[in-house]
This record gives sequence, C-alpha cells and structure tokens, in this order.
Amino acid sequence: MKWAIPAAIAVLVLAGFARGGFTTGSAMVTWWILANALFAGIGALVALGHPLTILSAMVAAPLTSLNPMIAAGWVSGLVEAFIRKPKVRDLESLSVDILSARGFWKNKVTRILLVVVFSNLGSAVGTFVALPLMVRVMGG
Repeated sequence: MKWAIPAAIAVLVLAGFARGGFTTGSAMVTWWILANALFAGIGALVALGHPLTILSAMVAAPLTSLNPMIAAGWVSGLVEAFIRKPKVRDLESLSVDILSARGFWKNKVTRILLVVVFSNLGSAVGTFVALPLMVRVMGG
C-alpha cells in the first residue's frame, strides 16, 4: 500500500505525457515540484530552520514524496543537525525546554525534531495540493 500513491502519481504523469504531450506532462511535473517544494520549505521555515535546511527541504520534497522509504523531513532534519549541532547543554535542558513552546524552538535538539515534523507535514500538504492541480492540467 505504501507504494500505491507514488505509483498512482507516476501513472498520472505518464498519462499526462501520453494524452497531452510534452507540454501537459511537463506542466504536471512542474506543479508537482512547485507544490512539494513550496510547502516543505514553508514547513522548515515555520520550524525556524537554517536557510540551507529550508533549501534542502525544498529540493528533497518532490523526490522523497515519491519514495516511502525516505522523507523530506529526514533530509532537512539531518541538514539542520549538521549546521546547528546540538550541544550537551541542549540535552541537559531538554526536560525543561519541552515544557514551553519557546523552549521547543530554542533547544537545538527539539528544533531538529520540529524541522523534521514540519518539513514532512509540508511535503504531505504539497502532495495533496499538487494532485488536483495535476489532474486539472491533464483535463484541459
């Protein structure tokens, strides 16, 4: 079942190329890329991710949303972890920081988790926004 949505999307795009030609198929791919990238980027931005984290979410989302084995949030979370390495004090203050919203965004460990969650949510929203747009392009 986890491959059903990516397979359906691939079939939809192939049908767009077959039915409407290169212009229709490429428009469908463009909508897919734009919707996934935009919403995953917004998710990383809401989590106050580093600019490179936001960029990585945007680049990864159109590809990872077609592969159930990896997620855009995992990619952007890894980038965030490399750029803003958590310190021992972040782990030590974790039990206090998780008690407030401000602490969640301040602590580097929980910030990584926020980046993962919001990038994944953004990518999922992008998928569900892109599908009707792609169908509309194919329909005429």
